[in-house]
Amino acid sequence: MFKKKYFQWPWLVLLLCTPFVLWLLPAGFFDGEGGVILCPSRLIFGIECLGCGMTRAVQHMHHFELAAAMHYHSAVVIAYPVLVFIWFVWVKNAIREIKMIREKEKAS
Repeated sequence: MFKKKYFQWPWLVLLLCTPFVLWLLPAGFFDGEGGVILCPSRLIFGIECLGCGMTRAVQHMHHFELAAAMHYHSAVVIAYPVLVFIWFVWVKNAIREIKMIREKEKAS
């Protein structure tokens, strides 16, 4: 219980700050040429994998730039809503856990 108690608040703050940080970053933040290549397939073989471009697409979708998002990866129209749904579920679960911890502390 000790770990869970002190983990939930930072987790909730991180979850709530993430969308705002992504909005503060420019839409083309991950588009830069000559940047660090994170994809092992591109790094080792020089071939783009099925997921290449998804980070850039999600960032453009987050800034409501659908055409640019579709340019980088067309599956973003499915992936972005799924990511938003998962984010809402995580926030809801974190809030529920915090409430449960508070209720247990009051009962003790």
